Amino acid sequence: METAAKKLSIEITDKAVEHVNRFMEKEEAQGHVLRVGVKGGGCSGLSYVLQFEGEERINPLMDEVFEKDSVRVVVDKKSLFFLAGTSLDFEDGLMGKGFVFKNPNARQSCGCGESFSA
Repeated sequence: METAAKKLSIEITDKAVEHVNRFMEKEEAQGHVLRVGVKGGGCSGLSYVLQFEGEERINPLMDEVFEKDSVRVVVDKKSLFFLAGTSLDFEDGLMGKGFVFKNPNARQSCGCGESFSA
């Protein structure tokens, strides 16, 4: 049975943590947080957003912070409405590689997986 806390959070897989750390090192963004969110746009209505930010950009009134190992994930409360229960993973296969959102709130998503509707 899922708890309310789990429903209002975002999970990040071990593989995603590994790749976030690699990208942080490559972009010299150690000590930053990973901002995850949604914005209007894309072929399905909403697009996922991933970016590194300095910790000073965290707004305790507007953001939720989730942590796994060395990675801190920050989500604004408006985006969390669309992302609650989502798992962020990293996949590499024949169809390409990259971060993948496994979003239980998405009613429809585009073929590339970068946008969705809720």
